[in-house]
Amino acid sequence: MAIIERTYGKESDVVINEVLISSDSHVIEPEGLWKKQLPKAFQDRAPGFGGQRPTDSPGAMDKTKRVAEMAADGVSAEVLYPTHGLKALSLNDPELEAACARVYNDWLIDYCQAAPDRLIGIAMLSMYDIDGAVKEQERCRKAGLHGSVIWQVPPSELPFAAAHYDKFWASAQDLDMPVNLHILSGHGYSRTRSFGVNPAAEGGLTQESNSVNMKLFQSINSLYELIFSGVLERYPRLKLVLVENEIGWIPFLLEQWDYYFKRHGTNREGLAIKKLPSEYFHRQVYATFFNDAVGGHILSWWGADNCMWSNDFPHGNSTWPHSRKIVARDLGDLPAGLRAKLVRENVARLYDMPIPTPV
Repeated sequence: MAIIERTYGKESDVVINEVLISSDSHVIEPEGLWKKQLPKAFQDRAPGFGGQRPTDSPGAMDKTKRVAEMAADGVSAEVLYPTHGLKALSLNDPELEAACARVYNDWLIDYCQAAPDRLIGIAMLSMYDIDGAVKEQERCRKAGLHGSVIWQVPPSELPFAAAHYDKFWASAQDLDMPVNLHILSGHGYSRTRSFGVNPAAEGGLTQESNSVNMKLFQSINSLYELIFSGVLERYPRLKLVLVENEIGWIPFLLEQWDYYFKRHGTNREGLAIKKLPSEYFHRQVYATFFNDAVGGHILSWWGADNCMWSNDFPHGNSTWPHSRKIVARDLGDLPAGLRAKLVRENVARLYDMPIPTPV
């Protein structure tokens, strides 16, 4: 506990004066976006997502104000994910979900045009119709988006180990489009919260269990399936990103997977990997962090090439507008070359973007 209090105690007076790129920031979709923009065939079931929330900053929705708000935070570029749109990845209506994704992507493509060298858009894709997902991914790539976000928790009938996804993995690999798994997306506990299936389940002992235990369990399960089912073995240039899942748990998990993989042997029916699980991770998986004291302490010896700092702007627990001070406080003791990887170089390499000039 003392370590955590020291790391996340009083803010440092030191400011890191270097280029920062946030690997996980967000837009706020306008109120009525899907109700207004969906084709007529979907109007009767168009979701009512969207709109400013009390903690949101204007630039999250207004593209003309975004760079000024980034400058106030000392952040020179941001990788952009949906906010309300993440709910669309758990609609349980394949055609509607794909249509909602296209509406969001059109809006995001336009939004990013305000500063294409600083606003790094991530397309939202529905995974029910893989041919449709591949086509939409290609369209978004041509329009300047840099990766895709899909459900972190797939429905039980479409586990990540299924051959259903193979065309998509191949396309993402060929297009050099990293596949991003963001918390609170898909068919996990967040669907209950988002759609009020059982509101009482969010009270009492359940709320913290969901926010920590269940969230972590679901991200571990997805990562396990993607590695052990052989997805990364079959598609060695595919890149995956765990977004907003933090990082402190990852090296322990990989250590345990490696141990039991070696202990149990490789000659097992159905085992689809040839290397240690950690080797696939270090070659092909990235993870974002911004509120992880434990993870911060291990960055000096683990994760230098796979972890990426973020500010989570404009959400309520964002480091905006104090990101430079937070980086100084949490990463200031690291060697400059290592810190450079964590705050800009890894994310720039992953999304194939030049490091921008300072804001």
